[in-house]
Amino acid sequence: MVQAMMLGLLMLLPLSGDAQRVLSLDSCRAMALRNNKQMGVAKLKQEMSAYTRKATRTQYLPKVNALGGYLWMSREISILNDDQKAALSNLGTNTATHLRDALSPLTSGLSPAIQEKIGNDLSAFAGVLDHFGAGVVEGFRTDTRNMVGGAITVTQPVFMGGAIIAANKVSDINEQMAANSLEMKRQGTIYNIDQAYWNVVSLRHKQILAESYLDLVKKLKGDVQKMINQGVATKGDGLNVSVRVNEAEMALTQVKDGLVLSKMLLCQLCGLPIDEDITLADEASNSLNSLSPSPSQYSLSYDNRPELKVLQNTVDLSKQTTNVLKAGNLPQVMLTGGYAISNPNTFNGFEKKFGGVWNVGVLVRIPVWNWGEVKNKVRASKVATAMANMELDEARELIELQVKQSSFKVSEANKKLEMANANVASADENLRMANLGFKEGTVSYTTVMEAQTAWQQAQSQKIDAEIGVKLSEVELQKALGTLE
Repeated sequence: MVQAMMLGLLMLLPLSGDAQRVLSLDSCRAMALRNNKQMGVAKLKQEMSAYTRKATRTQYLPKVNALGGYLWMSREISILNDDQKAALSNLGTNTATHLRDALSPLTSGLSPAIQEKIGNDLSAFAGVLDHFGAGVVEGFRTDTRNMVGGAITVTQPVFMGGAIIAANKVSDINEQMAANSLEMKRQGTIYNIDQAYWNVVSLRHKQILAESYLDLVKKLKGDVQKMINQGVATKGDGLNVSVRVNEAEMALTQVKDGLVLSKMLLCQLCGLPIDEDITLADEASNSLNSLSPSPSQYSLSYDNRPELKVLQNTVDLSKQTTNVLKAGNLPQVMLTGGYAISNPNTFNGFEKKFGGVWNVGVLVRIPVWNWGEVKNKVRASKVATAMANMELDEARELIELQVKQSSFKVSEANKKLEMANANVASADENLRMANLGFKEGTVSYTTVMEAQTAWQQAQSQKIDAEIGVKLSEVELQKALGTLE
Protein backbone atom coordinates (compact mmCIF):
# COMPACT_ATOMS: atom_id res chain seq x y z
CA MET A 1 0.00 0.00 0.00
CA VAL A 2 2.86 2.36 0.83
CA GLN A 3 4.43 1.63 -2.54
CA ALA A 4 1.13 2.39 -4.30
CA MET A 5 0.89 5.74 -2.49
CA MET A 6 4.48 6.61 -3.42
CA LEU A 7 3.81 5.76 -7.08
CA GLY A 8 0.66 7.90 -7.01
CA LEU A 9 2.52 10.89 -5.61
CA LEU A 10 5.28 10.39 -8.14
CA MET A 11 2.75 10.69 -10.99
CA LEU A 12 1.36 13.92 -9.56
CA LEU A 13 4.63 15.73 -8.92
CA PRO A 14 6.84 17.08 -11.75
CA LEU A 15 10.54 16.46 -11.91
CA SER A 16 13.05 19.23 -12.52
CA GLY A 17 15.82 19.09 -15.02
CA ASP A 18 18.05 21.57 -13.16
CA ALA A 19 21.62 20.77 -12.22
CA GLN A 20 22.02 18.63 -9.18
CA ARG A 21 22.81 20.24 -5.85
CA VAL A 22 25.08 18.41 -3.41
CA LEU A 23 23.94 18.64 0.21
CA SER A 24 25.61 17.39 3.36
CA LEU A 25 23.83 16.44 6.56
CA ASP A 26 24.92 19.69 8.24
CA SER A 27 23.70 21.83 5.33
CA CYS A 28 20.34 20.03 5.38
CA ARG A 29 20.03 20.68 9.10
CA ALA A 30 20.91 24.36 8.69
CA MET A 31 18.36 24.87 5.91
CA ALA A 32 15.66 23.01 7.83
CA LEU A 33 16.23 25.14 10.92
CA ARG A 34 16.01 28.32 8.85
CA ASN A 35 12.88 27.37 6.95
CA ASN A 36 10.86 25.39 9.49
CA LYS A 37 7.57 27.21 10.13
CA GLN A 38 7.14 25.86 13.65
CA MET A 39 10.64 27.10 14.48
CA GLY A 40 9.59 30.52 13.24
CA VAL A 41 6.49 30.48 15.44
CA ALA A 42 8.56 29.40 18.46
CA LYS A 43 11.02 32.26 17.85
CA LEU A 44 8.16 34.77 17.67
CA LYS A 45 6.76 33.39 20.93
CA GLN A 46 10.17 33.86 22.54
CA GLU A 47 10.31 37.44 21.27
CA MET A 48 6.79 38.06 22.55
CA SER A 49 7.76 36.69 26.00
CA ALA A 50 10.76 39.04 26.11
CA TYR A 51 8.53 42.06 25.45
CA THR A 52 6.06 40.84 28.07
CA ARG A 53 8.87 40.56 30.61
CA LYS A 54 9.98 44.13 29.88
CA ALA A 55 6.39 45.33 30.26
CA THR A 56 6.00 43.54 33.61
CA ARG A 57 9.16 45.19 34.94
CA THR A 58 7.48 48.59 34.62
CA GLN A 59 5.07 47.70 37.43
CA TYR A 60 7.77 48.73 39.91
CA LEU A 61 7.86 52.25 38.46
CA PRO A 62 5.44 55.16 39.01
CA LYS A 63 2.65 55.61 36.48
CA VAL A 64 1.78 59.06 35.13
CA ASN A 65 -1.63 59.64 33.56
CA ALA A 66 -3.26 62.72 32.05
CA LEU A 67 -7.05 63.04 32.16
CA GLY A 68 -9.34 65.54 30.51
CA GLY A 69 -13.04 65.95 29.86
CA TYR A 70 -15.99 68.15 29.00
CA LEU A 71 -19.50 67.89 30.45
CA TRP A 72 -22.68 69.65 29.38
CA MET A 73 -25.65 69.74 31.83
CA SER A 74 -29.18 70.86 31.08
CA ARG A 75 -29.40 72.66 34.42
CA GLU A 76 -26.74 74.28 36.53
CA ILE A 77 -26.03 73.41 40.14
CA SER A 78 -27.69 75.94 42.47
CA ILE A 79 -26.36 76.64 45.95
CA LEU A 80 -29.40 78.84 46.86
CA ASN A 81 -32.99 77.67 46.61
CA ASP A 82 -35.71 79.67 44.87
CA ASP A 83 -37.05 81.25 48.10
CA GLN A 84 -33.57 82.41 49.10
CA LYS A 85 -33.01 83.89 45.66
CA ALA A 86 -36.36 85.75 45.81
CA ALA A 87 -35.63 87.04 49.30
CA LEU A 88 -32.19 88.36 48.39
CA SER A 89 -33.39 89.89 45.11
CA ASN A 90 -36.19 91.82 46.98
CA LEU A 91 -34.12 92.53 50.08
CA GLY A 92 -34.45 96.35 49.76
CA THR A 93 -38.13 96.32 48.84
CA ASN A 94 -39.03 94.07 51.74
CA THR A 95 -36.88 96.08 54.15
CA ALA A 96 -38.41 99.41 52.99
CA THR A 97 -41.92 98.01 53.39
CA HIS A 98 -41.18 96.93 56.97
CA LEU A 99 -39.61 100.32 57.73
CA ARG A 100 -42.64 102.20 56.33
CA ASP A 101 -44.93 100.12 58.47
CA ALA A 102 -42.74 100.67 61.56
CA LEU A 103 -42.32 104.46 60.97
CA SER A 104 -45.93 105.11 59.96
CA PRO A 105 -47.11 106.01 63.55
CA LEU A 106 -44.14 108.36 63.96
CA THR A 107 -44.42 110.21 60.66
CA SER A 108 -48.18 110.69 60.65
CA GLY A 109 -47.87 114.09 62.44
CA LEU A 110 -45.16 115.42 60.20
CA SER A 111 -45.68 117.73 57.26
CA PRO A 112 -46.41 116.25 53.84
CA ALA A 113 -43.09 117.48 52.48
CA ILE A 114 -41.12 115.67 55.19
CA GLN A 115 -43.17 112.51 54.69
CA GLU A 116 -42.49 112.66 50.94
CA LYS A 117 -38.76 113.08 51.55
CA ILE A 118 -38.71 110.09 53.95
CA GLY A 119 -40.58 108.01 51.35
CA ASN A 120 -38.13 108.95 48.63
CA ASP A 121 -35.19 108.08 50.89
CA LEU A 122 -36.73 104.69 51.73
CA SER A 123 -37.31 103.99 48.01
CA ALA A 124 -33.67 104.86 47.24
CA PHE A 125 -32.49 102.69 50.12
CA ALA A 126 -34.70 99.83 48.89
CA GLY A 127 -33.19 100.13 45.40
CA VAL A 128 -29.67 99.93 46.80
CA LEU A 129 -30.49 96.85 48.90
CA ASP A 130 -32.31 95.18 46.00
CA HIS A 131 -29.25 95.70 43.82
CA PHE A 132 -27.00 94.34 46.55
CA GLY A 133 -29.26 91.27 47.03
CA ALA A 134 -29.37 90.64 43.29
CA GLY A 135 -25.56 90.81 43.27
CA VAL A 136 -25.40 88.23 46.07
CA VAL A 137 -27.73 85.94 44.12
CA GLU A 138 -25.60 86.36 40.99
CA GLY A 139 -22.46 85.74 43.04
CA PHE A 140 -23.82 82.37 44.19
CA ARG A 141 -24.43 81.20 40.60
CA THR A 142 -22.24 78.20 39.68
CA ASP A 143 -22.84 78.20 35.90
CA THR A 144 -22.04 74.52 35.75
CA ARG A 145 -23.94 73.81 32.54
CA ASN A 146 -20.60 73.71 30.67
CA MET A 147 -17.82 72.10 32.69
CA VAL A 148 -14.22 71.46 31.60
CA GLY A 149 -11.76 69.58 33.77
CA GLY A 150 -8.41 67.84 33.65
CA ALA A 151 -5.80 66.25 35.87
CA ILE A 152 -2.32 64.75 35.87
CA THR A 153 -1.94 61.89 38.35
CA VAL A 154 1.13 60.00 39.55
CA THR A 155 0.76 56.59 41.21
CA GLN A 156 3.62 54.72 42.88
CA PRO A 157 3.06 51.20 44.28
CA VAL A 158 4.66 50.78 47.71
CA PHE A 159 3.43 47.35 48.81
CA MET A 160 1.13 45.16 46.72
CA GLY A 161 1.25 41.99 48.79
CA GLY A 162 4.02 40.49 46.65
CA ALA A 163 1.85 40.50 43.53
CA ILE A 164 4.32 42.56 41.46
CA ILE A 165 7.29 40.39 42.44
CA ALA A 166 5.34 37.24 41.58
CA ALA A 167 4.14 38.72 38.28
CA ASN A 168 7.73 39.50 37.28
CA LYS A 169 8.80 35.96 38.14
CA VAL A 170 5.91 34.66 36.02
CA SER A 171 7.14 36.72 33.04
CA ASP A 172 10.69 35.39 33.56
CA ILE A 173 9.41 31.81 33.63
CA ASN A 174 7.32 32.39 30.50
CA GLU A 175 10.41 33.65 28.69
CA GLN A 176 12.38 30.59 29.80
CA MET A 177 9.52 28.34 28.71
CA ALA A 178 9.50 29.97 25.28
CA ALA A 179 13.25 29.39 24.96
CA ASN A 180 12.86 25.75 26.03
CA SER A 181 10.00 25.27 23.57
CA LEU A 182 12.22 26.69 20.83
CA GLU A 183 14.96 24.22 21.76
CA MET A 184 12.43 21.39 21.72
CA LYS A 185 11.32 22.41 18.21
CA ARG A 186 14.95 22.66 17.14
CA GLN A 187 15.83 19.16 18.28
CA GLY A 188 12.63 17.79 16.76
CA THR A 189 13.48 19.44 13.44
CA ILE A 190 17.01 18.01 13.46
CA TYR A 191 15.64 14.56 14.31
CA ASN A 192 13.17 14.68 11.42
CA ILE A 193 15.77 15.94 8.93
CA ASP A 194 18.21 13.22 9.98
CA GLN A 195 15.54 10.57 9.49
CA ALA A 196 14.75 11.90 6.01
CA TYR A 197 18.44 12.32 5.10
CA TRP A 198 19.48 8.78 6.01
CA ASN A 199 16.36 7.37 4.38
CA VAL A 200 17.44 8.96 1.09
CA VAL A 201 20.98 7.63 1.55
CA SER A 202 19.60 4.16 2.26
CA LEU A 203 17.43 4.16 -0.86
CA ARG A 204 20.28 5.46 -2.99
CA HIS A 205 22.55 2.62 -1.85
CA LYS A 206 19.74 0.16 -2.43
CA GLN A 207 19.33 1.56 -5.92
CA ILE A 208 23.00 0.90 -6.60
CA LEU A 209 22.56 -2.59 -5.15
CA ALA A 210 19.45 -3.21 -7.28
CA GLU A 211 21.35 -2.13 -10.39
CA SER A 212 24.24 -4.45 -9.52
CA TYR A 213 21.84 -7.31 -8.87
CA LEU A 214 20.07 -6.64 -12.16
CA ASP A 215 23.41 -6.80 -13.97
CA LEU A 216 24.14 -10.17 -12.32
CA VAL A 217 20.82 -11.75 -13.31
CA LYS A 218 21.09 -10.32 -16.82
CA LYS A 219 24.54 -11.86 -17.18
CA LEU A 220 23.17 -15.16 -15.93
CA LYS A 221 20.32 -14.87 -18.43
CA GLY A 222 22.85 -14.41 -21.22
CA ASP A 223 24.82 -17.44 -20.06
CA VAL A 224 21.68 -19.59 -19.89
CA GLN A 225 20.65 -18.41 -23.35
CA LYS A 226 24.01 -19.57 -24.70
CA MET A 227 23.42 -22.93 -23.02
CA ILE A 228 19.98 -23.11 -24.66
CA ASN A 229 21.53 -22.35 -28.03
CA GLN A 230 24.05 -25.17 -27.43
CA GLY A 231 21.26 -27.52 -26.40
CA VAL A 232 22.45 -28.05 -22.83
CA ALA A 233 19.55 -26.08 -21.30
CA THR A 234 15.83 -25.90 -21.97
CA LYS A 235 13.57 -22.95 -22.78
CA GLY A 236 11.98 -23.47 -19.37
CA ASP A 237 15.34 -22.73 -17.78
CA GLY A 238 15.50 -19.54 -19.80
CA LEU A 239 12.00 -18.54 -18.69
CA ASN A 240 12.91 -19.09 -15.04
CA VAL A 241 15.88 -16.76 -15.37
CA SER A 242 13.76 -14.20 -17.29
CA VAL A 243 11.28 -14.12 -14.41
CA ARG A 244 14.13 -13.34 -12.05
CA VAL A 245 15.28 -10.55 -14.39
CA ASN A 246 11.76 -9.07 -14.43
CA GLU A 247 11.61 -9.20 -10.66
CA ALA A 248 14.96 -7.41 -10.41
CA GLU A 249 13.78 -4.70 -12.85
CA MET A 250 10.56 -4.19 -10.86
CA ALA A 251 12.54 -3.94 -7.61
CA LEU A 252 14.84 -1.36 -9.20
CA THR A 253 11.84 0.67 -10.40
CA GLN A 254 10.30 0.66 -6.91
CA VAL A 255 13.56 1.76 -5.32
CA LYS A 256 13.94 4.59 -7.83
CA ASP A 257 10.38 5.79 -7.19
CA GLY A 258 10.90 5.63 -3.45
CA LEU A 259 14.16 7.56 -3.79
CA VAL A 260 12.48 10.34 -5.78
CA LEU A 261 9.70 10.72 -3.21
CA SER A 262 12.15 10.60 -0.30
CA LYS A 263 14.17 13.39 -1.88
CA MET A 264 10.96 15.40 -2.29
CA LEU A 265 10.26 15.03 1.41
CA LEU A 266 13.82 16.06 2.25
CA CYS A 267 13.52 19.13 0.02
CA GLN A 268 10.26 20.08 1.69
CA LEU A 269 11.86 19.84 5.14
CA CYS A 270 14.83 21.91 3.94
CA GLY A 271 12.61 24.59 2.43
CA LEU A 272 13.69 23.79 -1.13
CA PRO A 273 11.38 23.28 -4.14
CA ILE A 274 10.20 19.70 -3.84
CA ASP A 275 11.11 18.95 -7.45
CA GLU A 276 14.70 20.20 -7.13
CA ASP A 277 17.25 17.58 -8.15
CA ILE A 278 19.60 17.13 -5.20
CA THR A 279 22.44 14.77 -4.36
CA LEU A 280 23.50 13.95 -0.81
CA ALA A 281 27.13 13.81 0.15
CA ASP A 282 26.78 10.33 1.69
CA GLU A 283 25.23 8.92 -1.47
CA ALA A 284 28.70 8.68 -3.01
CA SER A 285 30.10 6.82 0.00
CA ASN A 286 31.08 3.28 -0.90
CA SER A 287 30.28 2.10 2.59
CA LEU A 288 28.51 3.50 5.62
CA ASN A 289 30.11 0.84 7.77
CA SER A 290 30.80 2.56 11.09
CA LEU A 291 29.91 1.40 14.56
CA SER A 292 28.47 3.80 17.12
CA PRO A 293 30.22 4.41 20.43
CA SER A 294 29.13 2.11 23.20
CA PRO A 295 25.95 3.38 24.91
CA SER A 296 27.74 3.05 28.25
CA GLN A 297 29.72 6.13 27.24
CA TYR A 298 26.55 8.24 27.42
CA SER A 299 25.23 9.70 30.66
CA LEU A 300 21.70 10.93 31.18
CA SER A 301 21.31 14.51 32.36
CA TYR A 302 17.75 15.68 32.91
CA ASP A 303 18.90 19.24 32.37
CA ASN A 304 19.48 18.50 28.68
CA ARG A 305 15.91 17.55 27.82
CA PRO A 306 13.89 20.62 26.82
CA GLU A 307 10.65 18.71 27.47
CA LEU A 308 11.60 18.37 31.15
CA LYS A 309 12.59 22.02 31.29
CA VAL A 310 9.17 23.00 29.94
CA LEU A 311 7.46 20.84 32.57
CA GLN A 312 9.67 22.36 35.29
CA ASN A 313 8.70 25.80 34.01
CA THR A 314 5.06 24.75 34.34
CA VAL A 315 5.64 23.79 37.99
CA ASP A 316 7.41 27.08 38.74
CA LEU A 317 4.70 29.02 36.92
CA SER A 318 2.02 27.37 39.02
CA LYS A 319 3.87 28.27 42.23
CA GLN A 320 4.14 31.92 41.24
CA THR A 321 0.47 31.95 40.28
CA THR A 322 -0.26 30.84 43.84
CA ASN A 323 1.79 33.78 45.15
CA VAL A 324 -0.17 36.18 42.95
CA LEU A 325 -3.43 34.82 44.34
CA LYS A 326 -2.16 35.04 47.93
CA ALA A 327 -1.54 38.76 47.41
CA GLY A 328 -5.32 39.17 47.16
CA ASN A 329 -5.59 38.66 50.94
CA LEU A 330 -2.79 41.10 51.85
CA PRO A 331 -2.92 44.90 52.25
CA GLN A 332 -1.90 47.08 49.33
CA VAL A 333 -0.36 50.53 49.72
CA MET A 334 0.10 53.14 46.99
CA LEU A 335 1.32 56.73 46.96
CA THR A 336 -0.65 59.15 44.79
CA GLY A 337 -0.12 62.72 43.70
CA GLY A 338 -1.13 65.05 40.94
CA TYR A 339 -2.52 68.34 39.75
CA ALA A 340 -6.17 68.95 38.85
CA ILE A 341 -7.81 71.88 37.03
CA SER A 342 -11.43 72.79 36.31
CA ASN A 343 -13.54 75.51 34.73
CA PRO A 344 -15.59 76.75 36.49
CA ASN A 345 -13.44 76.24 39.54
CA THR A 346 -14.47 76.24 43.20
CA PHE A 347 -11.42 78.04 44.49
CA ASN A 348 -12.80 81.54 43.92
CA GLY A 349 -16.58 81.34 43.97
CA PHE A 350 -17.17 79.28 40.86
CA GLU A 351 -15.50 81.81 38.61
CA LYS A 352 -15.39 81.08 34.88
CA LYS A 353 -11.64 80.59 34.77
CA PHE A 354 -9.36 77.63 34.97
CA GLY A 355 -8.16 76.94 38.48
CA GLY A 356 -6.06 74.08 39.81
CA VAL A 357 -4.78 72.41 42.94
CA TRP A 358 -1.94 70.06 43.88
CA ASN A 359 -2.69 66.89 45.82
CA VAL A 360 -0.66 64.16 47.54
CA GLY A 361 -2.09 61.14 49.28
CA VAL A 362 -1.77 57.53 50.36
CA LEU A 363 -4.15 54.78 49.30
CA VAL A 364 -4.46 51.67 51.45
CA ARG A 365 -6.56 48.67 50.47
CA ILE A 366 -7.16 46.05 53.17
CA PRO A 367 -9.24 42.99 52.26
CA VAL A 368 -11.75 42.29 55.00
CA TRP A 369 -14.10 39.58 53.79
CA ASN A 370 -14.52 37.85 50.43
CA TRP A 371 -16.35 34.66 51.44
CA GLY A 372 -13.22 32.56 51.04
CA GLU A 373 -12.82 33.33 47.34
CA VAL A 374 -9.07 33.96 47.48
CA LYS A 375 -8.46 31.05 49.86
CA ASN A 376 -10.18 28.60 47.53
CA LYS A 377 -8.35 29.95 44.51
CA VAL A 378 -5.05 29.48 46.35
CA ARG A 379 -5.98 25.91 47.20
CA ALA A 380 -6.90 25.20 43.59
CA SER A 381 -3.58 26.65 42.44
CA LYS A 382 -1.69 24.43 44.90
CA VAL A 383 -3.53 21.41 43.51
CA ALA A 384 -2.46 22.46 40.01
CA THR A 385 1.14 22.64 41.26
CA ALA A 386 0.89 19.13 42.68
CA MET A 387 -0.48 17.87 39.34
CA ALA A 388 2.38 19.55 37.45
CA ASN A 389 4.91 17.92 39.80
CA MET A 390 3.37 14.51 39.19
CA GLU A 391 3.54 15.01 35.43
CA LEU A 392 7.18 16.07 35.76
CA ASP A 393 8.04 12.96 37.78
CA GLU A 394 6.25 10.74 35.28
CA ALA A 395 8.10 12.41 32.39
CA ARG A 396 11.43 11.79 34.15
CA GLU A 397 10.61 8.10 34.45
CA LEU A 398 9.49 7.84 30.82
CA ILE A 399 12.60 9.66 29.58
CA GLU A 400 14.84 7.39 31.62
CA LEU A 401 13.08 4.42 30.06
CA GLN A 402 13.39 6.00 26.61
CA VAL A 403 17.14 6.48 27.08
CA LYS A 404 17.58 2.84 28.12
CA GLN A 405 15.53 1.66 25.14
CA SER A 406 17.54 3.86 22.77
CA SER A 407 20.83 2.58 24.19
CA PHE A 408 19.62 -0.98 23.70
CA LYS A 409 18.75 -0.10 20.08
CA VAL A 410 22.28 1.24 19.54
CA SER A 411 23.79 -1.98 20.88
CA GLU A 412 21.37 -4.05 18.81
CA ALA A 413 22.13 -2.01 15.69
CA ASN A 414 25.87 -2.51 16.20
CA LYS A 415 25.38 -6.26 16.56
CA LYS A 416 23.20 -6.37 13.44
CA LEU A 417 25.86 -4.51 11.50
CA GLU A 418 28.56 -6.92 12.64
CA MET A 419 26.38 -9.86 11.64
CA ALA A 420 25.51 -8.22 8.32
CA ASN A 421 29.19 -7.71 7.52
CA ALA A 422 29.85 -11.37 8.25
CA ASN A 423 26.87 -12.41 6.10
CA VAL A 424 28.08 -10.24 3.23
CA ALA A 425 31.50 -11.86 3.39
CA SER A 426 29.91 -15.31 3.31
CA ALA A 427 27.52 -14.31 0.50
CA ASP A 428 30.41 -12.90 -1.56
CA GLU A 429 32.35 -16.12 -1.20
CA ASN A 430 29.28 -18.24 -1.89
CA LEU A 431 28.51 -16.27 -5.05
CA ARG A 432 32.13 -16.51 -6.20
CA MET A 433 32.12 -20.28 -5.71
CA ALA A 434 28.73 -20.63 -7.47
CA ASN A 435 29.91 -18.60 -10.48
CA LEU A 436 33.13 -20.63 -10.63
CA GLY A 437 31.21 -23.89 -10.42
CA PHE A 438 28.75 -22.73 -13.08
CA LYS A 439 31.62 -21.93 -15.46
CA GLU A 440 33.14 -25.33 -14.82
CA GLY A 441 29.75 -26.99 -15.23
CA THR A 442 29.70 -28.52 -11.77
CA VAL A 443 26.66 -26.53 -10.52
CA SER A 444 23.40 -25.56 -12.20
CA TYR A 445 22.10 -22.09 -12.95
CA THR A 446 19.58 -22.47 -10.10
CA THR A 447 22.44 -22.65 -7.64
CA VAL A 448 23.82 -19.42 -9.09
CA MET A 449 20.41 -17.76 -8.81
CA GLU A 450 20.15 -18.83 -5.19
CA ALA A 451 23.63 -17.47 -4.52
CA GLN A 452 22.75 -14.20 -6.26
CA THR A 453 19.55 -13.87 -4.24
CA ALA A 454 21.42 -14.57 -1.01
CA TRP A 455 24.05 -12.02 -2.00
CA GLN A 456 21.41 -9.39 -2.76
CA GLN A 457 19.63 -10.01 0.55
CA ALA A 458 22.90 -9.88 2.50
CA GLN A 459 23.87 -6.59 0.85
CA SER A 460 20.39 -5.15 1.50
CA GLN A 461 20.54 -6.21 5.15
CA LYS A 462 23.96 -4.60 5.42
CA ILE A 463 22.58 -1.28 4.11
CA ASP A 464 19.66 -1.52 6.55
CA ALA A 465 22.08 -2.27 9.39
CA GLU A 466 24.35 0.66 8.49
CA ILE A 467 21.41 3.09 8.33
CA GLY A 468 20.01 1.52 11.50
CA VAL A 469 23.23 2.39 13.33
CA LYS A 470 22.96 6.01 12.17
CA LEU A 471 19.29 6.33 13.12
CA SER A 472 19.68 4.61 16.48
CA GLU A 473 22.48 6.99 17.35
CA VAL A 474 20.31 9.98 16.41
CA GLU A 475 17.45 8.59 18.48
CA LEU A 476 19.73 8.12 21.48
CA GLN A 477 21.06 11.66 21.19
CA LYS A 478 17.50 12.98 21.04
CA ALA A 479 16.58 10.92 24.10
CA LEU A 480 19.59 12.37 25.93
CA GLY A 481 18.76 15.89 24.76
CA THR A 482 22.20 16.29 23.16
CA LEU A 483 21.12 16.41 19.53
CA GLU A 484 23.13 19.24 17.98
